[in-house]
Amino acid sequence: MLEPLELTGSSENLKLKQRKITYFMVIMATLPILAIIISLVIGRYAISLPEFFNAILSKVFQSNTGESSTIETVLFNVRIPRILSALMVGAALSVAGASYQGLFKNPMVSPDILGASAGAGFGAALGILLSFGDFGVQILAFLFGLTAVAVTYLISMIIGRSNNATLVLVLTGMVVSALFSSFISITKYVADPYDKLPAITFYLMGGLSSVTMKDVKILLIPLIVGIIPLILLRWKLNVLSFGEEESKALGIDTSKLRVVIIICSTLITAGAVSISGMIGWIGLIIPHIARMVVGPDFKVLLPSSLLIGSTFLLLVDDIARCTFSMEIPLGILTSLIGAPFFIYLLIKGRRGWI
Repeated sequence: MLEPLELTGSSENLKLKQRKITYFMVIMATLPILAIIISLVIGRYAISLPEFFNAILSKVFQSNTGESSTIETVLFNVRIPRILSALMVGAALSVAGASYQGLFKNPMVSPDILGASAGAGFGAALGILLSFGDFGVQILAFLFGLTAVAVTYLISMIIGRSNNATLVLVLTGMVVSALFSSFISITKYVADPYDKLPAITFYLMGGLSSVTMKDVKILLIPLIVGIIPLILLRWKLNVLSFGEEESKALGIDTSKLRVVIIICSTLITAGAVSISGMIGWIGLIIPHIARMVVGPDFKVLLPSSLLIGSTFLLLVDDIARCTFSMEIPLGILTSLIGAPFFIYLLIKGRRGWI
């Protein structure tokens, strides 16, 4: 009689765990909505909720509700594009970080592990040096981000072996990142110290102050192309976490899966960096937070990382634009928040990681 009871208890525990995860997912799905409402009304130009709804109605129905043109300008030209871009960049970096951590089976991995961030940073710095417009800078950043990862992958394929392909890929990514970081330093060294150098430096610190709705539409393309396959393939990341031989025994083509994950993660990382600059720590700490909440199952870990990451960056951006009279670069704030939290994780240990 003990075995059926044990099975029943185990089944009940599993149902209880699934119920808790469902509750957590519902809560996390409401967090971006609450963060959006907060972000819409706070700022140097405060807007009340009635004023916001009146402006929306005026925009939708092309009617005159009595709201000033200043409110509509602040909302539709500044605040809403910035909110959308913060949500998208936070989601992109978090999903890329979680995917890379599952691919390399290493909780210390972040989206810039293969050189995407450094390559995109060099592309943007080069575009600013050559006096390209905002669109040209973003295109160069995106293309060089893809180029850096492509170089990393090609070199690793040339020198790697089947038994240590992952290690070679990571080491090559570190070398390529260092190479493009050197290119960034050279670009800053030859830039005009009174014009181009401050612009390059400010971009590399990360920020969303100059984002427009056009930038949001541009970012939406690589975001959709990259995130949807990762969400659809997230269950295979669970299998990949068991190891190369076990994954192949279960019928997973690890080589093709690795290429798909790298391409998709690179697309969303390069797209995010091209719009926001180099914002660190999000792709590293957000998957850890999601893992602490819902566990290591990538079927819920990836959507959780997306929701938590988007909310986190939006709230950090609110702090950046509202705390002081001068806006704080996002990269500084994410480092100030992320570094102490990661130290806490290191002290606590790697519990919950497969």
